[in-house]
Amino acid sequence: MTRLVLRRWLIALLCFAPLEAVAQSGLPAIIIDSAEGGGETWSLSLQALVLMTSLSLLPAMLLLMTSFTRITIVLGILRTAMGTAQTPSNQVLIGLALFLTMFIMRPVFLEVHETAVQPFMAETIDAETAIQIAAEPFRAFMMKQTRDNDLQLFLNISNSPAPQDINDVSFFVLLPAFVTSELKTAFQIGFLLFIPFLIIDLVVASVLMSMGMMMLSPLIISLPFKLMLFVLVDGWNLVLGTLAGSFFIS
Repeated sequence: MTRLVLRRWLIALLCFAPLEAVAQSGLPAIIIDSAEGGGETWSLSLQALVLMTSLSLLPAMLLLMTSFTRITIVLGILRTAMGTAQTPSNQVLIGLALFLTMFIMRPVFLEVHETAVQPFMAETIDAETAIQIAAEPFRAFMMKQTRDNDLQLFLNISNSPAPQDINDVSFFVLLPAFVTSELKTAFQIGFLLFIPFLIIDLVVASVLMSMGMMMLSPLIISLPFKLMLFVLVDGWNLVLGTLAGSFFIS
């Protein structure tokens, strides 16, 4: 028994000895050195850690910094106006919104790839400079789609001075202003989509009431007419074309 206890203590000491040596010498994987010109250089392990952490923020960036918000809201309102319940399904709408977002944001993504990603991969610029360069195309896109009154609202809330140009607008101010503008634009487009379907529902409900068929749901009768109207006017072409065009003409 005594030999067994001594053996376990010896194994524990051998296991914790490297940890003690690392604690005394510092963790070599996380190193921040001062670079020439007053900057900082991060070790490769620390850069990988920052990159993996930033990947977890990609869904939020996709939702808030691109055209994805407006597209998903409009498609959701369209499905509600048609009264088709879960058709198309959420997966189909999200997939359609995702690919339409990639189409609309393609010029921005190409600019980011050429000006920030490629130089960073070629090691001509560091990670911090690449992030700053990559932020500029997104800043220009969001500023183009943001209303002045929404931007002024968040400038007043944050007590920020009036910006002289686009570069003076902080992302902490621009991002909520952009999202607010996108919500307003999406609901405006959704309202226009709702009107023809609402008229069909009112006409069908009035006809059923005049015929005394009060127990029959108007939605059952109006749904085929709404689908027929949407197909005859080539509704998907109009809706998706209007959504894509609303970003290029803003």
